[in-house]
Formats: sequence, structure tokens, C-alpha cells
Amino acid sequence: MRDRHTDEFDKRVDELKTKIKGLDQLKVRDDVFDEYTLLGLYKLLSKGWITAMGGPISTGKEANVYLADRNENLVAVKIYLTRTANFKKMQDYIAADRRFINIGKSRRDVIFAWTRKEFSNLKRAEDAGIPVPHPLIFDRNVLVMEYLGDEKGAFPQLRLAEFEDPQQTYDEILDYIRTLWKKAKLVHGDLSEYNILYGRGHSYLIDMGQAVTLDHPHAPGFLKRDLEQLNRFFHERCSTHEVSEILEELCGSSPR
Repeated sequence: MRDRHTDEFDKRVDELKTKIKGLDQLKVRDDVFDEYTLLGLYKLLSKGWITAMGGPISTGKEANVYLADRNENLVAVKIYLTRTANFKKMQDYIAADRRFINIGKSRRDVIFAWTRKEFSNLKRAEDAGIPVPHPLIFDRNVLVMEYLGDEKGAFPQLRLAEFEDPQQTYDEILDYIRTLWKKAKLVHGDLSEYNILYGRGHSYLIDMGQAVTLDHPHAPGFLKRDLEQLNRFFHERCSTHEVSEILEELCGSSPR
């Protein structure tokens, strides 16, 4: 027997479905638009943050990113997958983050908090002057942000990019890591050539959901791992700095 909540939700879906172009096709193709995702999308639609959904920019185990339209301007819509996201990994990153000590323990609560966490981290990074996608708004497990691309398409991941001066790109990303630590008081925590985009001669950091504040007990270890990953990618492309020297500069010592 259907309850009142279900009837009201279905009615709202029917009313709004015709207003968001492309959603039916996406729902059939990706099977990621569950009730909570739809509610988030429809709320953002009703407030004018989204006017049409496009195809996927990237897909993954934890989230998919879609191209969308907002009043004839392109935006990126990141949807965390409530069914397949790595719930345990998210819990481990959030558990010691003092900004999120009062969230619930259900899968949905953690994923919603993770979305809010990425929005907050993007704002902190942007305020510190680091090139990241400008965060616009979030609702539930849906995050709307700046689309990083041009007339040719979305900017490629660093691993697929052709950059003229590897040394300049390495130094630029290393400077981002320093600025994250010194000004934003964050560590990316999962930095690699997969979550750095490259376009218009510059690099951009993405996937900031796992970034932690410096009071997180594993912050120095995450910093070390980020630096090691950066050096691994660039060590055959240009000269790199010793990880221990950067750690000494930022932390005063090298974590084990």
C-alpha cells in the first residue's frame, strides 16, 4: 500500500520531470538517480541552479560528474552514488574531522556529509587562491560547480594532458600543495594525476572531498603521500624536490 509521502514525491517528480531535459535518458542509462538524488536535483532545478542535464564528463565507483546547463552557461554536476560509494573510506576520512562530528552513522548521512565536505573544502581552497572548480551549491548528494573546460571539451586529467613545460607544471602543483597547507589549512589527501586537470596552460585540483584539516591525526601522512605521488608522476619528466625537504619545510619533521 502506498503511503502519503510516496504519493507526494511521485507527484513532484511528475511535475518537474518535464522541466529538466535529458534526465529520463540519464536515469535509464546510468541507474544512479535514486529518490534522494532526484529530490536533490529537483530542488536545485526549482531554484534555478540547473536547467538541463547533459551527458557524463566522468564516471567512477564513488561519483559521476555530468555536464549541465544553467541558463545557457555550462556547469558540472557531481553526484555521489548512494549505492556504490566507498562508505568505509568516507567514514575514515570524516571520523576525525571536527567539522563533521555530529553527523549520523547511516550510509546516506555519511554520503550527504561527504558532499558538504567537498563543497566546504573547495571554498577553502579557492579562498586561498588555489585553482579549483568554483563551488556553487549542494543538496543531499548533489554538488553543482564550475565546469572546467573550453570549446574543445572538458579539461583532461594530468595523465592525459600535453603540457609544454613539465618543470613549470610540477612547480605549480607543488606550490598548490604548499598553499593548501599554509593558507587553506588543508591536505588534499588523495592527490594524483587522476584528480588534477590541465587546461589553458595551468593545472587545477579536483576531487577535494577527502581533503582534511591540519588537525586531522593523519594529515602529515596524507601530505607525505601526496608529495610522493607528485614526484612519482614527474620524476622522469623534470627535476623534483626531495619529499623530506618539503615535509621539513611544512611540518617541521617527516612523518613515518
